[in-house]
Amino acid sequence: MDQIRRTIHQPVRPTFSELFTPKLVTVLREGYTSEHFTADAIAGLTVAIVALPLSMAIAIASGVTPERGLYTSIIGGFL
Repeated sequence: MDQIRRTIHQPVRPTFSELFTPKLVTVLREGYTSEHFTADAIAGLTVAIVALPLSMAIAIASGVTPERGLYTSIIGGFL
């Protein structure tokens, strides 16, 4: 009985290819549809609508120009 408990609770180690497969490939394999894309696009626009004015406000509060906040937000969002 003790032997069975040890084998059940041992984690399965993923293979090298499972660890380093790009996320785009795994999502497409799972069945990424146009509905998923639409939802992702709306979510991205929502984040952008909130993030751009917020980054400008943080830049002004930090004592720099609002343009620097926009640059930071765009570069940070890209990365």
